[in-house]
Amino acid sequence: MNFCMIEEKTKLFKSLSDSNRLRILKMLQVKPLCVCEITDVLQLATSTVSRHLSILRETGFIIEEKDGKWVNYMINSHPVDPRISSIISTLDFWIADQKIINEDKSKVIKVDRHFVCSK
Repeated sequence: MNFCMIEEKTKLFKSLSDSNRLRILKMLQVKPLCVCEITDVLQLATSTVSRHLSILRETGFIIEEKDGKWVNYMINSHPVDPRISSIISTLDFWIADQKIINEDKSKVIKVDRHFVCSK
């Protein structure tokens, strides 16, 4: 196998090796979110959330889209690498039953960017 290819796959799996990044992916399966909303749900520093988003974007799991003053992050529905779609579609198999994932989902449904982004 080509060394470059294995390095790319390693990078992909490393991007999934952080629980907060997995939580972000599950949140984005509910709806597109801005960094303020994700920060509010995860209760992490904005810089930390931004770094997680950057890693997920660089590996092709998510995309961003400008919407007025917000940048919305969402699951990449047309990734270049089809394995990404496969991984996204099987996240429920791996982590949907986790208590924290269910708590995050409840928070995502209620989070209001107009309130959290003005803090």
